[in-house]
Amino acid sequence: MEKTPSAVAEVLPTHTPGLFQAAVQRAVELLRAGEVVALPTETVYGLAANALDARAVERIFEIKARPAHNPIIVHVASIEMAKRCVAHWPDLAGRLAKAFWPGPLTLVLAQANEIPGVVTAGGPTVGVRWPSHPFIQAVIRECGFPLAAPSANPSNRVSPTNAEHVRKALGDKIRLIVDGGQSQVGLESTVLDISGSSPRLLRPGMIHEQALLAVTGELLLAASESPEVLKSPGLLKKHYSPKAKLEVWAWRDEAELEVRSAKCEVRRPKIHVIAHTRIPSGTGFGRVSVIPHDAAAFARAIYAELHECDEAGAELIVVEALPDAPEWRAIADRLRRAAA
Repeated sequence: MEKTPSAVAEVLPTHTPGLFQAAVQRAVELLRAGEVVALPTETVYGLAANALDARAVERIFEIKARPAHNPIIVHVASIEMAKRCVAHWPDLAGRLAKAFWPGPLTLVLAQANEIPGVVTAGGPTVGVRWPSHPFIQAVIRECGFPLAAPSANPSNRVSPTNAEHVRKALGDKIRLIVDGGQSQVGLESTVLDISGSSPRLLRPGMIHEQALLAVTGELLLAASESPEVLKSPGLLKKHYSPKAKLEVWAWRDEAELEVRSAKCEVRRPKIHVIAHTRIPSGTGFGRVSVIPHDAAAFARAIYAELHECDEAGAELIVVEALPDAPEWRAIADRLRRAAA
């Protein structure tokens, strides 16, 4: 395997058919050589390696400084490839795949023997997903093997939703970043465990409970505490965190927000506010960002906003409390872990 140099990563664009194909070929070349590369998906950018090559997957853990007990999702480009990654493909898996793949749903099933233990963190199950982004689909098809690909950021930090986020975080640790534009979902996939007797939602995502229930007929919700053996990423108490401290507040009006912020130990210019409904004028705050009061739009934008706040030197990021509704649950989950 080629040794990864401590140089600046090559960033390849994909906005014309020729550039797209050239980037596919370069990514495939490196992946076949056991390298780790950053690729776009519709959820967030992923740090990808050959899922069947244990040493290549170990490099992902090294680059991210990821804890060894945190498993990695395997990305495929067909139902046939998904079936090769698992020991058993039940009827329910077929129905869920038909309803939601390609797309932001990960299915957890008993792992096949050829999936290395490093991918599953030593557990008996593997998470499998068929992403909808055309670039990673093309790479997987050309490689002919599945890709292990967690988010392309240092462990526990905010996930990247564009190539520039990856470059700033990991640009000196990897050979290649493919720029496939802004991630269109913006939050990590929904993770559904169907390895047991009843389907269990391990990680909420933008495919939410009602949509899953329409296919599964029943759905258990995972306990909030971290189990000893993790079946999915995103279950650690602290995750998705910006460098700045993050808090989620509710306020009736700007006066209440000002009173609360005055009680903080952080100076007002270092407080950045992300709002969706009760929008302050911004006087005295370091930054006020507004994301539409729409769950899909909020999910698409929130990580980029957290990156912007960090770039601007925020010490405290205050996010306006979210509605208590199913379509907001995944965003609330990410913010809760980011604030832990």
